[in-house]
Amino acid sequence: MRVLRPVWIWWVAWAALAGPQRPSYLDSLAAIEKSRAVALDYGRSLPDFMCTEVIERFADTRRAGRWSPADTLTVELRYFDRMENHKLTLIDGKPTETQYESLAGAIGWGEFGAMLHDIFDPSSEAQFHWESWKNVRKHRAAVYSYVVEPSHSHYTLGFRVRQGWREGIVGFHGVVTIDQETGAVLHLSYDADHIPNSIGIEASSSSVDYDYAAVGGREYLLPATADTVLESPQAWARNHAEFHGYRKFSSESTVDFGPVK
Repeated sequence: MRVLRPVWIWWVAWAALAGPQRPSYLDSLAAIEKSRAVALDYGRSLPDFMCTEVIERFADTRRAGRWSPADTLTVELRYFDRMENHKLTLIDGKPTETQYESLAGAIGWGEFGAMLHDIFDPSSEAQFHWESWKNVRKHRAAVYSYVVEPSHSHYTLGFRVRQGWREGIVGFHGVVTIDQETGAVLHLSYDADHIPNSIGIEASSSSVDYDYAAVGGREYLLPATADTVLESPQAWARNHAEFHGYRKFSSESTVDFGPVK
């Protein structure tokens, strides 16, 4: 016993340092199915609410990774009847009547469930692969990579040019970070692939981080930040968005919905 005991103690210490083991195929499958149920119900689980979205936009006309500030957009974002509406209120701190959807440059939507749905929708036939464990705000989470082929994708990538709006269905891949206890997605990324030349975009990558925020006295997992990078033959664009001021959308709120994306 005197010989074995220190070896046993060392093994216990090594096991603690090594951390949780890779999940089995069946455990991973169960985790993805649990997360799928949560993701597909995400939009329905949210109340009607409003928040402020502040988007810092950057440009690199030389395509060299040297970003210059372009503008800062302040958007009143409303989530009503499971649809997003973006009302642009300020550009660089000044009031504007410009429609959000008519802006030149990179704009985005879909953080409130659309991309979650596209990733986990069974018809997308996403292929998931476990990558690692990590801790996110004291939550144990599993990181999975995934791939959705263009033939099963619902992801529409669009780009505004002088001649008008160009868009097309593209494949995409990325990672999802899943809370092991609840199955909720805490982080997701999606990078476009198989992009048609007709769209005018060479590369597109986006990510969303979720955190809990109070709406009407109840905590909901909602977007906290989002980042997007678009590369075209003419220039690169980068957006960083932050969401804050979540509050319940009441019947007394003024509704002026323009084009919905």
